[in-house]
Amino acid sequence: MNWDDTTDTGADAERLVGAVADREDQAVEAALRPKDLGEFIGQEKVREQLDLVLRAARARGATADHVLLSGAPGLGKTTLSMIIAAEMGAPIRITSGPAIQHAGDLAAILSSLQEGEVLFLDEIHRMSRPAEEMLYMAMEDFRVDVIVGKGPGATAIPLELPPFTLVGATTRAGLLPPPLRDRFGFTAHMEFYEPRELERVVHRSAHLLDVEIEPAGAAEIAGRSRGTPRIANRLLRRVRDYAQVKADGLVTREIAHAALAVYEVDERGLDRLDRAVLEALLKLFGGGPVGLSTLAVAVGEERETVEEVAEPFLVREGLLARTPRGRVATPAAWAHLGLTAPRGAGGGTGQQDLFGT
Repeated sequence: MNWDDTTDTGADAERLVGAVADREDQAVEAALRPKDLGEFIGQEKVREQLDLVLRAARARGATADHVLLSGAPGLGKTTLSMIIAAEMGAPIRITSGPAIQHAGDLAAILSSLQEGEVLFLDEIHRMSRPAEEMLYMAMEDFRVDVIVGKGPGATAIPLELPPFTLVGATTRAGLLPPPLRDRFGFTAHMEFYEPRELERVVHRSAHLLDVEIEPAGAAEIAGRSRGTPRIANRLLRRVRDYAQVKADGLVTREIAHAALAVYEVDERGLDRLDRAVLEALLKLFGGGPVGLSTLAVAVGEERETVEEVAEPFLVREGLLARTPRGRVATPAAWAHLGLTAPRGAGGGTGQQDLFGT
């Protein structure tokens, strides 16, 4: 239901519990997206605040303030941008930061906007610096200076723009320069969802996909979805397939449990990679501390894969800690894998760090 259209070709895009959208997700999401704020599940504070902003703009007969949405992939930033356009009765144009590598690319987009149009700029922090500087003036004064010619003979031609609303989305708000961040009239941070909210997401998507599901089955899927609606919907589709092939099509708790066991997603949402990292940390290194490079070699993955794909969720779940001496397993990690922590586990001598950082 509430997801972003961010795509990626890296390791996270290949995981069933990865929050980055693949091509199948994009095809399904188009039919499942809520059309207005009333349909949007979760993010209560953001919805309330955004509703006030949009209502006030409509009452004034003006375009809405520029909006900045930050948060992890899959939480609904793209969906909210489309809802903003729908609530304002305006068309929406979608692009992304990596696609704008030159100021001319941005000028071409801005000069073709209609009055009141919503421009959604995904991963805005990855836009090139020249385009970023052009965007400052466009957001504040609704004009851009187009440079014609080169060298001493270059001339700046001012180009007036119709009023528009920029909706920027970012997974790394800290990388946005202050001058750009300050030009947004409304900023919001998208939080991870609670299991109860994800149950509502699963029930709504099941209805739209014509999947018969019991409340216990929805709860089982929601509990393994890492607080992310996109993952909940992906798991629902895989459980639906299992129920159609192995059962009578009804998704019960037992069917959901059996299906997700086939796809190696456990009750806390950990998949094969997550468990491999934990098992290496616990069984090979006694719970740590161990260096990242050493841990990656033990798992048979690239260092960046372990650090950027597996670790964020393990840290958020309280199963792994990053320390100056290396990675350390928490008592919850031992308990989750059904292992008994040896005396002094996690204290370590630092010897494992000789081959890692």
